[in-house]
Amino acid sequence: MDLKVASIFLAVSAAINLILFALLLGRGRRPATCGTGSRQAQETGHSVQNDQSLVFADLTPGEMVQVVRYLRENLGVPLVDASRANPSDNCIYYISLQLPTKAEVLRFLDRGGVRPSRQALAVVFFGNQPEPNITEYLVGPLPKPTYHRDITALKYGGKLPYNRRPLLGTEFGQIDAFLRRVEYPKAPSFMRQVFDYDGANLATQTVAPRGFESGDRKSWTVHFQNVSGLYVHPVGLEVLIDHGSLNISQWKVLKVFYNGQYFEGMVQLESEFKQGHVKVDKVRKAPLDGGYSSLKPRVPHQHVGPLQYEPRGPRYSIRSNQVVFQAWSFAFGMDVNTGPRLFDIRFRGQRIVYELSLQEASAIYSSNNPGGMTIRYLDASYGIGRAAFSLVPGVDCPYLATYLDSSYLTESFVPETNKNSICIFEANLEVPVRRHYNNRHTRYYGGLASSVLVFRTISAVANYDYIWDFIFHSSGAVEVKVQATGYISSSFFFGNGTDFGNRVEEHTLGTMHSHALSFKVDLDIGGSKNSLVTHDMVFENVQAPWSPEHQIERSRLVKQVLDREDKAAFRLNSETPRYIYFAANSENKWGHERGYRIQMISFPGDHLPETSTMERAFSWGRYKLAVTKRKEEEPTSSSIYNQNDPWTPTVAFADFINNETIINEDLVAWITTGFLHIPHAEDIPNTVTVGNTVGFFLRPYNYYDEDPSIFSPDSVFFTSEQDSSSCEVNPIACLSKVASCLPNLPPFTYNGFQNPTRLWGVRR
Repeated sequence: MDLKVASIFLAVSAAINLILFALLLGRGRRPATCGTGSRQAQETGHSVQNDQSLVFADLTPGEMVQVVRYLRENLGVPLVDASRANPSDNCIYYISLQLPTKAEVLRFLDRGGVRPSRQALAVVFFGNQPEPNITEYLVGPLPKPTYHRDITALKYGGKLPYNRRPLLGTEFGQIDAFLRRVEYPKAPSFMRQVFDYDGANLATQTVAPRGFESGDRKSWTVHFQNVSGLYVHPVGLEVLIDHGSLNISQWKVLKVFYNGQYFEGMVQLESEFKQGHVKVDKVRKAPLDGGYSSLKPRVPHQHVGPLQYEPRGPRYSIRSNQVVFQAWSFAFGMDVNTGPRLFDIRFRGQRIVYELSLQEASAIYSSNNPGGMTIRYLDASYGIGRAAFSLVPGVDCPYLATYLDSSYLTESFVPETNKNSICIFEANLEVPVRRHYNNRHTRYYGGLASSVLVFRTISAVANYDYIWDFIFHSSGAVEVKVQATGYISSSFFFGNGTDFGNRVEEHTLGTMHSHALSFKVDLDIGGSKNSLVTHDMVFENVQAPWSPEHQIERSRLVKQVLDREDKAAFRLNSETPRYIYFAANSENKWGHERGYRIQMISFPGDHLPETSTMERAFSWGRYKLAVTKRKEEEPTSSSIYNQNDPWTPTVAFADFINNETIINEDLVAWITTGFLHIPHAEDIPNTVTVGNTVGFFLRPYNYYDEDPSIFSPDSVFFTSEQDSSSCEVNPIACLSKVASCLPNLPPFTYNGFQNPTRLWGVRR
């Protein structure tokens, strides 16, 4: 887009920018429902909305455009639109919100201070310079920038080498073009007779990391049949390409692999093939729908299943980037790289969490094929946030959920919006939060249905789909849940393949891999100064006080305050105290430190050996939990630059742990959760979410004087002497009156195929 067109776009954007800022992500598609219930929290003592959450609000499209214009006019170098850039060009990689410091935000939120200045972070690739590099700029103030500051050295201690940059979509395309135009013609007989190659029936996917040492940009490119679900249709050909040169004409093939044999290049592969020295295992041509990988229904549709709806309208409200639900309130955002993040989470008006954010998602694979055995993916470098595409009502989320958009600017001068990429809904988990039936002395029943608020988004990062749920319970607990589905990543089956996974189709090896997910949890329990305490149990033998000649095995509560970071770094497979909690400097009614407990649910595979030359880039994965002193200069556990240079990581989480004191300090919990996946026949066509669920809870531990859910308006109680069918006694008895209508369902709509989405945000 030239400057004239950009100016027109800017003029329109500026006219609506205040509206966009106030509405931010928009309410999205919200169908009508039965009843006249208000979106506002009406119950006494429940949270109310305000505009303070805008301090955390993602950039609006209008703000992004203004930053682009400012950079193009003020950097003093030509900038090429990244969607058309060569490695030797200068281009804007992405623009996102630069969060203010926590101190600034708390002065504003809690002490009536000035609203922090709104600024953007702009990442620029400088390929057209004597010393190519990556530079990060702080641009502000928004909405009309007047300054930019190079903060690269401040953040990273020096310049960022150019080889660390994530691959642009153009580079993926240039790799494909290099193979088609330069390499495939060197082996015409092999390509024609083995693959029936016609110029369009093969698809490729590069893997990472790209080499063995810093400075390498050498990618194994794995070939598949170009059909639906291509990830489970490998054909056995893999090509190692050195694409480190900024001059594409100097790219070259270093090695070729086919069906267990290695060759020096396509020329040797062709020669050996003609001489009959290549072991050919030709795959059957798959139909365009993929055949066994097709997700088309195998049986006709039948009756419609259960539908969740709100008989008197939604009981939550959304304004700009803030959600209020009964006693809960929080602000939300979507980082283009790391995905969903929540801020200022409060229950009953008290802040529990300052920041709760996804940091990284890794996947470490095994195989007897070179591509598969080298995979160590760090998905933030591919854009977990921008891979959050449109959600399908009735499948991805309840049909009547509220759907919101997310916008981002990456690899372009123009922002893009993923319509309906976030959903928010109240769900009944169909299990009581608590209940008791009593028929001794007095007969009564008391219980509470488990109604929760769910904030959900789903990232489709190449073959895998990650479902990110943040769930708010009436007990004061926050649940983070991750579920994985999508296609497995596979290798061509040959030889001893079953040492590395299971055979799932004739030529397809489902390769073993481990997923690990890093979260940042900045808990503020009763204020920002906390300590870390553990509780556990131990059995001891004691004499029975009433019968000294006998012994009893009695369990005793073991308590410990962890005073240093080294003590609070729990290794992945180590024994961990069963109760770990952040303790406040205040007590509840019963004399206990008010606290919030971290409870993890995870069944991870083994972490990379620390002897690995790239392990430090993944070192957050050493720990199931590590609690450190919070620092502005340690904002993230990983970096998008770690993927392509893990040997000299830009961020090495292990360095955060340096035995500083953590008593009465502002602390951050870094949580790793994950699972080992050994693919099996039932992973075809897709992995199911059942059993592939991990996460953690943040639960009150003596924070209150009693269970806060007792104050839920959904509570039910009646005795044997009361008429349980009376609405005045039992609100459930009123359902026949308040829920007698059916919801007014709007027509089904889906926007996922309408946007000109740049698919290079995922691995290719």
